[in-house]
Amino acid sequence: MSLLPEDRSAPARVLLVDDQPLFRRAIATLIEEQPDFTVIAEASNGREALDRARELQPDLVVMDVEMPVLNGVDAVRLLRDEMADIKVVMLTVSEDEDYLFDAVRFGANGYLLKDLQPEQLYEMLRAVLRGESPVSPVMAGRLLAEFRRSHADGLEHDSPAEPGTIFRPDTQRSHLPPRPVAPLAPPAELGATDLARFPLASAAAQILTRRELETLQYVADGLSNKEIGQKLSITEGTVKNHVHNALEKLQLQNRIQAAAYVVRQGIAHPPPSN
Repeated sequence: MSLLPEDRSAPARVLLVDDQPLFRRAIATLIEEQPDFTVIAEASNGREALDRARELQPDLVVMDVEMPVLNGVDAVRLLRDEMADIKVVMLTVSEDEDYLFDAVRFGANGYLLKDLQPEQLYEMLRAVLRGESPVSPVMAGRLLAEFRRSHADGLEHDSPAEPGTIFRPDTQRSHLPPRPVAPLAPPAELGATDLARFPLASAAAQILTRRELETLQYVADGLSNKEIGQKLSITEGTVKNHVHNALEKLQLQNRIQAAAYVVRQGIAHPPPSN
């Protein structure tokens, strides 16, 4: 199996951001041992990360959350505003759910805890470069549980979530003002026959094709592109196309936001019974 993500022949250029020099150096040494990564710069806080990213345009930023000057969550948002194509992964000791929710909302491509084994870290960084959004298992469970709770609260208070939004309802650690979300203009891609075959109580049914909806349901289940392809009897490349198209239509930035959207809209597969 190739170590390199699809369509990439040169090593991925990585910017490391952490306020602890010893940890930063240790991670840099580990990453440099892999032929498909090269560490091009380091930074000790979010402000330095922005400066280095502007200067060097890395492929991937691996960033801590709790740092002086500018924390990692706010840095993600500013990076996304200026350099939307750069992948950003949070690598932190913090299991604080608020940081997780805000990082995802602001466009982080993954959220990893520092208790990973080296091989797990390598594979998750490669997954990000393939367009996937890895989350450490303990945090993934909390993420989906929170959005299920948020969806239930929305139903109870008669306030369904709007398409293209993802938020933590009662807390926000970011020191930046909220970013407005552009309204969606649903295209007429599903006809009456398709809607009858796939009756979902969600705006997504007016926006996505039936196959795109099915693909996002499996994304919310945590399946990889390969696994989704096997479920739907389609190629991995076709799955990628469906995910890309769905994210674009729903104005979402990554698979984590897509999974949260599916849960909030009430169209996720039911959790397995005990």
